[in-house]
Amino acid sequence: MSLPGDQREHRPSDWEGVRPDAAVSGTYPSVSSAEIFRVTRGETGILQDDIAVEEPLEIQLIYGAADDRKAKSISITMRTPGNDDELAAGFLMTEGVVRDVTHIASIGAPLAVNTALRSTADSRKMSVPSGLRSQAIRVELLPEVEVSMSTLERNFYTTSSCGVCGKASLMALRTLCPLPQRDNFMIRSDVLSSLPQQLQTAQTVFRKTGGLHAASLFTAEGHLHSVREDVGRHNALDKLLGEAFLEDAVPLRDYLLLLSGRASFELLQKAVMGGIPMVAAIGAPSSLAIEVAREFSITLVGFLRPESFNIYSGPQRVLGLNGTPYRC
Repeated sequence: MSLPGDQREHRPSDWEGVRPDAAVSGTYPSVSSAEIFRVTRGETGILQDDIAVEEPLEIQLIYGAADDRKAKSISITMRTPGNDDELAAGFLMTEGVVRDVTHIASIGAPLAVNTALRSTADSRKMSVPSGLRSQAIRVELLPEVEVSMSTLERNFYTTSSCGVCGKASLMALRTLCPLPQRDNFMIRSDVLSSLPQQLQTAQTVFRKTGGLHAASLFTAEGHLHSVREDVGRHNALDKLLGEAFLEDAVPLRDYLLLLSGRASFELLQKAVMGGIPMVAAIGAPSSLAIEVAREFSITLVGFLRPESFNIYSGPQRVLGLNGTPYRC
């Protein structure tokens, strides 16, 4: 169960068993073309434009005893095709359904899993908007793995704009997420300010379309470790964390998470589940994202620019120009 690589020319990887990114290799193209009218200074012309692909993906879970296997559809998300196995694994990990990669027997298209299955009677039907091609990814757990039905009952319909709808409150998040873990992560302010330019350079599909979010991991030295793009910011992060989870690299205590847009509650929740000590966003954080960061001792930076940024939580992980941590 190896992991799709992404933009290999932009980062050295110390995670082994990496295969080419499906979004880049063309199995399910992440970019399509559309005929458009371009208006420039009042003059019009017809041309072909690159467009970011958005298609539904159904995530299915196979679980239960060997003689009583069950199939349950737990999410339909509108995503950019590619790295679907990472997306499914990251989703299950960040939602607390699967806590250890060794619990996963296989990930693949439904037809690739030859197991006698029955659908759970209480499984709510999920529909895909008419006219859209639907794909599915199936995650099969080992028979001995126990699944929390209360967790599974939180069926989601996610879109590229709203993230996870009906998300649990901060109080419920305290019961789901692991306790903060000790780490030694620190980063210089000048290194931190240089990260957005590196991320922009690595966003290959965004440069073509202008229509994708990105989530990326950086080391304290400012080296780009990995990046994922998607029409949904939550999907981009699930793909990023799913890669690490499948390679048994979670918790990610030695990495900073950089988001290409804003920092919202669901993204901070996923960062907590991934054991990430610091989150930086080029955009603004929400009020609940700040609460989550403070609750779980995450350093949260927003409005990250070459010359300035705001620290909303945990300033001690950021070193000033004199080499000492910031204090509030």
